[in-house]
Amino acid sequence: MFKSDINVTKVKTAKRAHTVLIALILFTSFLIYNIVFLCLFKYKYYVDKVKDEITTTSTLKAQRGTIYDSNMNPLAVTKTSWRVFISPKEIRKQIKNQGRDYATIISSGLSEILGVNCESLYNTIMTSGLLDVTVKKLDSIDDYKRVLEFITESGLDDLIYTEAQTSRYYPEGTLAAHTLGFTGSDNQGLYGLEYYYNSTLSGKDGYYMYAKDASGSPMPGGYVSYVEPTPGSSIVTTIDSYLQSKLEEELEKILVNHDVNNRVTGIVMDAETGAILAMATSSPFDPNDPYQLDTVSMSKLLASGYDEGSDEYKKYKTELMQIMWSNKAVSETYEPGSTFKIITVSAALDSGKASVNDTFSCQGYHTVGGWRIKCHKVTGHGSGFNLAYGLQMSCNPTMMTIAERMGSECFYSYVEKFGFMEKTGIDLPSEASTIFHQKDSFGTTELATASFGQRFKVSIIAQLTAIAAVANDGKLVTPYVVEKVLDPYGNIISEHETEIRRQVISEECAKTVSDILEEGVSGEGGAKNAYVEGYYVAAKTGTSQKFDILDSNGNSYLRIGSTVAFAKSEDRTIAMIIVVDEPMTSVKYGSYVAAPYISSFLSEALPYLNYQSTQENKEISLPNYVGSGITETVSSLSALGIKYTVIGNGDTVVSQIPDANIAFLPDHSTVYIYTDKRQYSTSSVPDLLGLSLKEACIKANERGLSVTVKGVGDFSYENTLTVCKQSLIPGDSVPMGTVIEIYVLKTDFED
Repeated sequence: MFKSDINVTKVKTAKRAHTVLIALILFTSFLIYNIVFLCLFKYKYYVDKVKDEITTTSTLKAQRGTIYDSNMNPLAVTKTSWRVFISPKEIRKQIKNQGRDYATIISSGLSEILGVNCESLYNTIMTSGLLDVTVKKLDSIDDYKRVLEFITESGLDDLIYTEAQTSRYYPEGTLAAHTLGFTGSDNQGLYGLEYYYNSTLSGKDGYYMYAKDASGSPMPGGYVSYVEPTPGSSIVTTIDSYLQSKLEEELEKILVNHDVNNRVTGIVMDAETGAILAMATSSPFDPNDPYQLDTVSMSKLLASGYDEGSDEYKKYKTELMQIMWSNKAVSETYEPGSTFKIITVSAALDSGKASVNDTFSCQGYHTVGGWRIKCHKVTGHGSGFNLAYGLQMSCNPTMMTIAERMGSECFYSYVEKFGFMEKTGIDLPSEASTIFHQKDSFGTTELATASFGQRFKVSIIAQLTAIAAVANDGKLVTPYVVEKVLDPYGNIISEHETEIRRQVISEECAKTVSDILEEGVSGEGGAKNAYVEGYYVAAKTGTSQKFDILDSNGNSYLRIGSTVAFAKSEDRTIAMIIVVDEPMTSVKYGSYVAAPYISSFLSEALPYLNYQSTQENKEISLPNYVGSGITETVSSLSALGIKYTVIGNGDTVVSQIPDANIAFLPDHSTVYIYTDKRQYSTSSVPDLLGLSLKEACIKANERGLSVTVKGVGDFSYENTLTVCKQSLIPGDSVPMGTVIEIYVLKTDFED
């Protein structure tokens, strides 16, 4: 029995030993596996963790690329500033170690240089537990140099620190603000081109990494790593700063003159390439200070009645700010109204459903599906007129008639061809989509209202792009804002190529429609107020109702007045649009609130763009007769065909009114020649507003005033031209012969 027990014990011991051996082998294998795994697969992870524990990394911001206009004028640049900062904890440590009152030295010295509060800075040094406290950010390099001198002279190299920082700066202020957008505090693009091209402009940040001790101070001879930042690329836009500034001037005039409630927008585009030459929305913000409301938005906030600081006040301010930043030309939609009739007529002609020789009639309405749909001219346009007249006079029944001939399917297909069912593809963020009828619910009534641009919405850029296709021989192009991308050394990385999306209508059809629209400007059409003498300008005006905002009786009372236009030359075609959202003055028609301002813009833009004028110069630059003999002077004035009056009995001209080099229309002007030194004869300025051109000229001449006429038409004495503005204040006393500038518009039509 004893021998047997020994044998059993031996067996059990062997099993235990075997089990322990297996366990040791498994444990050893597990350890070896983990060591191998950590060495091969987790090495970088734990190295990085160690680095994180013992190192500090300072980001080196990449310089953001510049945004240029088409003439290489900088619109957005990166500006260097300098951050002056301290480590209160380190300063107190040195005060303890060295017994020197660094807190007083630093606070008094920096307060004198930087203008910061000395006592506040001293308290920060003595109480703050932070390792990094910004004292001030400097824009002035002179102040930065003074800080460096103070640090060196006072031996404060390890207690006061500086670092260069970059920030975005817009040298032209509000110019093209809605197109450019702006950046945030982290230098990331938030709106406009800054946002759309953020990855292009941003570059790649670098960093500086160094080993630190337990207190956060750099360790002598410790680990150091430096990666240089890569600057961002620059972009060259199609924006022409001169045209941009002129467009913005016109929009601000409209805003004030017509008491516009919901902003004014304009775009100028090269119709052949799609390049955006100017794009603006009224009341632009300053991208250098984007969180400051513009004056119009601020007046709305103050008029809200909300208490400053209240939740309602803050919420409304945020809403106004977001509206202010919004690029209305791209991000909002509107009902295009009668400007869409260009699309309807183009489609009807191109499809063969109408011809220029067809005749139409208008009794002030057209019946569709049992509904009487009115024309803007409730008395009707009569009968027997052709398609050109119907478009020029903006006749709704004419549009409904040709739309019926096309039918819903054909009409819908042209809406698609002109690009309204897709985004234009412009290189700007937040482009709005068209809100149109579904094809299966596009019945006869929807077809009728759509034919004259109501009951659907499009973006302003989409409307202009479609109209530009008519100007561009029927070819639809993609609009764009960036022409080139440059590397940090100025080399071209990429360059835009014109993208023709498709041929929408035939070249012959496009020319026919263009000529009809030009005749509507140079002749007696509804777009006459867009006339620019000496240039081929085609245009169409429009006024649409806003059906999504109604009064207490359920009626639409707000209007949108707009005008589209294009100017052709042998070498170039530009197209433009102005949309006036909610003009609150009594007259709201696009022919009145938009067309004259297009005329004003083009009168300066076309010569600037080297368009050749066919105008015979009716204006005469008045010579300087002072010092000349009276006989010689009278002979010269007679030869020029200028009316004159001689005052005095001398033989030599001592003064003249108007002065020399004043250009004026001789038919409406009289020059007063003085031959002795005497008191000028004076006259009271008449009120010419609302008078016909003929009445105004007669009344001014009766007061002895010379007249310069601006505006539309050939300035004949037709009664349909009405004075809407004059340069001199009624009732003021001025010398006889003074030039009064009057601006005339055609006002006997609606749209």
